[in-house]
Amino acid sequence: MKYVVLIGDGMTDRAVPALGGSTPLVAARTPNMDRIAAEGACGTVRTVPKGMHPGSDVANLSILGYDPALYFTGRAPLEAASMGVELGPDDVAYRCNLVTLNFSQERTRVRMDDYSAGHISSEEAAVLIEHLDRELGGDEITFHPGVSYRHLMVMSADESEADCTPPHDILGKEIGDYLPLGKGCECLKDLMMRSVEVLEGHEVNRRRAAEGKKPANSIWLWGQGKKPAMPTMGEMFGISGALVSAVDLTRGIGVYAGMKILQVPGITGYLDTNFTGKAQHSLAALRDVDLVYIHVEAPDEAGHAGNPEDKVKAIEDFDSLVVGTVMEGLAEFDEYRVLLMPDHATPLALRTHTDEPVPFAVLDSAARGEGWGKGFNESILSAGGLRHIEHGHELLGYFIRGELSGEGQKS
Repeated sequence: MKYVVLIGDGMTDRAVPALGGSTPLVAARTPNMDRIAAEGACGTVRTVPKGMHPGSDVANLSILGYDPALYFTGRAPLEAASMGVELGPDDVAYRCNLVTLNFSQERTRVRMDDYSAGHISSEEAAVLIEHLDRELGGDEITFHPGVSYRHLMVMSADESEADCTPPHDILGKEIGDYLPLGKGCECLKDLMMRSVEVLEGHEVNRRRAAEGKKPANSIWLWGQGKKPAMPTMGEMFGISGALVSAVDLTRGIGVYAGMKILQVPGITGYLDTNFTGKAQHSLAALRDVDLVYIHVEAPDEAGHAGNPEDKVKAIEDFDSLVVGTVMEGLAEFDEYRVLLMPDHATPLALRTHTDEPVPFAVLDSAARGEGWGKGFNESILSAGGLRHIEHGHELLGYFIRGELSGEGQKS
């Protein structure tokens, strides 16, 4: 038996006036996802436990079978694992976004203009992060370059218990009320403010400004935590796995899960990512492992940007280039199961994640459910009689054991 998990990050949404009152999933043309829903079994799952922040970290841990209440220590240490940054027992890793801040003329008011610095390229970002490490780093503070705007800062023997806000949650807002609070916050705020002095005049930002692009004129620190201790997928389920994602967070979970991390050229985590390459490399890996986990970030990024057209396009590209390619390629395997779902919702109106349940669909080569006649979209969430899984970390076990296959609309 081969297993494929297809994650369209942040796909689910709410009615959007610009789309005639439809959601992006309804508005998008998604024949391949609709086929999975029509021929398989559908249900709903809560990937973010009540009371926990609805991050992709928590949601993807749940989907991969890890109870976030037991294994989640923070987002950044997961990213550190993907980046090959080894954390000591007393080290605390922080996600370090390169962001664009908008300063008033008197520089007395500061607004979060862009959490991604205009989706800065990894090459430009690496130059800036290495410059920050020279200027602000030292024996106890180090900066590590990642992908696009997503980077890492590690503090040794850090006792900070600061409350840090994700920058994508405060787009367009003044940052004063969202700077780090609590024990250790002064050090973090000092680093963030000093980064403005280091970055504003850098030649990379001068060039970006000349080209009409947003400058990466500050860092934003958040998502901190220490190294977690997690069992592997083999230890939990007795299977081997591979994972593909452009996002260090998701890859880091895969590292801790003992999965092979697939290296695919041209994956960006954005609309220009190599959708087809993700599918093709995953199908090739499936010949040697039992399960592949395919994560696509683009719908989530469009949700954060509040752009309905981009979100529809991201969903359609996911459907045609990833889901369609995978479904065609699965013909070479005798037995397979496919799990399709978002990790969480990213409503365009809110431009951030929510913790509401999400739909899933399971297609089993050996079993066909009664089907779902309305396509793969949010209508699944309000349907009666479908299977609901309240504890999201139980989903993968049900999927692997075949306990979701063929249930159709039965509870």
